[in-house]
Amino acid sequence: MCSTCGCNQPSDAVTITLIGEEQHGHEHHHHSHEHGHGHEHHHHGHDHGHHHHTHAHDGHHHHSHHEHEHGHTHGKTVVELEQDILQQNNLLAERNRGFLEAKNILALNLVSSPGSGKTSLLERTLKDLAGEFSCYVIEGDQQTSNDADRIAATGAPVVQINTGKGCHLDSDMVNKALKKLRPAEDALLFIENVGNLVCPSLFDLGEGARVVIISVTEGDDKPIKYPDMFHSSHLCIINKVDLLPYVQFDVEKAKEYALRVNHHLEFIELSATSGQGMEQWYAWLRKKASP
Repeated sequence: MCSTCGCNQPSDAVTITLIGEEQHGHEHHHHSHEHGHGHEHHHHGHDHGHHHHTHAHDGHHHHSHHEHEHGHTHGKTVVELEQDILQQNNLLAERNRGFLEAKNILALNLVSSPGSGKTSLLERTLKDLAGEFSCYVIEGDQQTSNDADRIAATGAPVVQINTGKGCHLDSDMVNKALKKLRPAEDALLFIENVGNLVCPSLFDLGEGARVVIISVTEGDDKPIKYPDMFHSSHLCIINKVDLLPYVQFDVEKAKEYALRVNHHLEFIELSATSGQGMEQWYAWLRKKASP
């Protein structure tokens, strides 16, 4: 189990596949946010030891339980492990960022709850910008290539990452996906993260900007319920605004809540279905992509 976010990711459960080349098989990725995940538990029944919880850097967790009345340092050890996992992730994220910057690729980490309309937004964006930018996509889902297949239908190269029981992408997965994707210079790279407003906020992927997407079919208090994600994002897209007459969603209140968490946050209101507000989104992309 990942002590950082609690996801239970068994060995070799992550697959990274370039859509269109599935016949060549899947690449398996041993997920531990760095090297792997394994658990070894040793229980000792003598009455003079203590609960000692350590973690090796190979991703394996070693637990020894001794029953006696001495105190334990479990809380401190978990904090140290979390720091180590995030440190290793961040080091590789910086490598990803250096690679992307050297090729003048704008990489965007798209994050949201399930059902916010990320994939629909991405489909329309890829179709509308096809003649203007070279676009590439990394799709993150626990299972299936359904979304990646939708993206591939637009003509954009796409790599599917299936995380199994994992609840987020990490920089190692993205690094491996980039090697399969081989994006050209001066391109846009969209990373559609696993639908989750909690754990992806912790993991830098090497992106140039993080875009959080909410829809008017969700609660307008999302920003204060999930503050870490909004705090770490650069842009908040409020999607499905064509449905505002039919739902109880206060756009201004949602913005107010988000600005409490992150007063630098930008907002774009749009509908990926009707096209309302999409030009504002494209203008934001053009500005970000310009040298």
